[in-house]
Amino acid sequence: MDKTFHIITFGCQMNVGDSDWLARALTARGWRQAPEEGASLFVVNTCSVRDKPEQKVYSELGRLAVHLRARPGIIAAVGGCVAQQIGRGFFDRFPFVRLVFGSDGIAGAPDALDRLAEDPTERIALLDFLSAYPEREDVLKPLAHAPLPAFDADAGEPDAGPAQAFVNIMQGCDNFCAYCIVPYTRGRQKSRQPDAVLSECRQRVEQGAREITLLGQNVNSYGLDPSQKGGGAGVGFADLLRQVAAIPGLLRLRFTTSHPKDIDPQVIRAFGELPNLCPALHLPLQAGSDAVLKRMGRKYDREKYLGIVADLRAARPDLSLTTDLIVGFPGETEADFLETLDMMERVRFESSFSFRYSDRPGVAATRMTPKIDEAEAQARLLRLQSLQNGITKETLKSLEGREAVVLLEARSRKQDEGLTFWRGRDEAGRVVNLRLDKPGSGESGVAGRELAGLMVRARILEAKNHSLVGEKVGQPW
Repeated sequence: MDKTFHIITFGCQMNVGDSDWLARALTARGWRQAPEEGASLFVVNTCSVRDKPEQKVYSELGRLAVHLRARPGIIAAVGGCVAQQIGRGFFDRFPFVRLVFGSDGIAGAPDALDRLAEDPTERIALLDFLSAYPEREDVLKPLAHAPLPAFDADAGEPDAGPAQAFVNIMQGCDNFCAYCIVPYTRGRQKSRQPDAVLSECRQRVEQGAREITLLGQNVNSYGLDPSQKGGGAGVGFADLLRQVAAIPGLLRLRFTTSHPKDIDPQVIRAFGELPNLCPALHLPLQAGSDAVLKRMGRKYDREKYLGIVADLRAARPDLSLTTDLIVGFPGETEADFLETLDMMERVRFESSFSFRYSDRPGVAATRMTPKIDEAEAQARLLRLQSLQNGITKETLKSLEGREAVVLLEARSRKQDEGLTFWRGRDEAGRVVNLRLDKPGSGESGVAGRELAGLMVRARILEAKNHSLVGEKVGQPW
C-alpha cells in the first residue's frame, strides 16, 4: 500500500502529544503525512472521558467509510481510550479498521502499521496494560510540516506550533473517581523515569522548542507509584519541575493536569520561584458541594480547595486558574448546584470546561441514584456557562492596556486589507490575535517572513469573549 497517513485527534492534550509522537515515528520510518483526500491510512486517536467524544469517533469512522468506497485499499487504525474500551469490537463494526491500540499499546503502533503496509488484510490488537511506563522509541527529529493535520477537541485548543512541545511524564491514574473511566482505559499510574523525561525535554529545546508542557493524568502524583517498581526513581513532581525548568533555553514551562488532593506545597512555591513556569494552572474542581465531592470520591472539600487557591495566589498573584466542572451528578440538588456557582464566584476561574454528567461504562457513578433529569441538568449547565462567560469577559476586559509576551503560533483566520493577524498565546495561555503590518509597509520584513515560534511583546487593545486582540511593541525574537 501507499505509505501515506492522516491523523485525526480527539480529546485531551495527552492525545495531542501521542499523535505528535506517532506522526514523527511514522515519518522516521518512511511514511509520508498527507491531507485527508490523499491518505491511504487513517489513524483516529480517541477519547472516551464523556459519551459525546465517543460518539464522535463512530461518526468519524462512518464518514471515513465514504473514502473507502471511493478509493479501495484505504485502511484505518483506532487508538486511545475508546480503542482500549471497545477493543476488537471495532473489527466487527468497521471492517476497514485493521489496528486497534490502547494507551500502552501506542509504543508498538509504528511496528504494527509497518506490518499492515505489507499486508493490509491483517488485523492487529495492542490492548494489554503494562506494569511499567512503556518507553517509546526516540523519534524527536522535527517534522517538515505540522505534525497534527486535524484536531477535534471540545476545549477548542489549537494545534501546537513549532516552538511548543508536549512531553509525557506518566501514564494512567489510581484515583478511581466515581464518574471517571480513565483508570479503566489508560490503566494504573505509571511514572516515567526522570532521566528519560529530562533527556526528551533537552532534545526538544535543542530542536527549537521554547515552551514545554509536561503531561500526565495527575502530574502531582508523579513518582508516587504504589507498585514501587522504579517509576519516578524517587523523584517527586516538584523536583522534576525544577530540573526541567533549569534546562538552558527553555523560556516557558507548563503542566497539566493537576488533582487538588495531591498538590505539593513545593509545587505551589515554584510558581513564585521559577521565572519560566507560566502563571497558569488547570485545577479541576468538578463540583462546589462537599456532599457531591464526597460522592465523586475526590478526597478534598471546599475548604481545602479554597486554601490551595489562596496559597497559589499568594505565591503568584497574576496566576490564571482554569478548571473542570460537572453538573447533574447523581443526587445533585439545587442547593448543591448553587454551591458550585458560589465556588465559581469565589475563585473567579478565568475559564472552565463544563459538562453535563453522563454515565461511563463500569464506573461507580452508574449505580448511583437518583439520576438528574436531563432537561434539568442541561438547564444547570447553561446557568453555569452563563456565569462563566461573564467572569471570563470581565477578566479579559481587565487586561486591556496591559503588555504581555506572546508566543506566535500561526496566522489568524482574521485578516484585514492593511494588516495581517497572527494568533499566539501570552504567558498565561490566553489566545491573543496580534495585529502586524503587511509586508512592504516599512516593517523591515518583520511580517513578511514566517513568525511561528517567535516571541513578541504586545499591548492588549481589546478583549473579545474568549480571546484578546493586541498590537506588537518592538520586534519579534
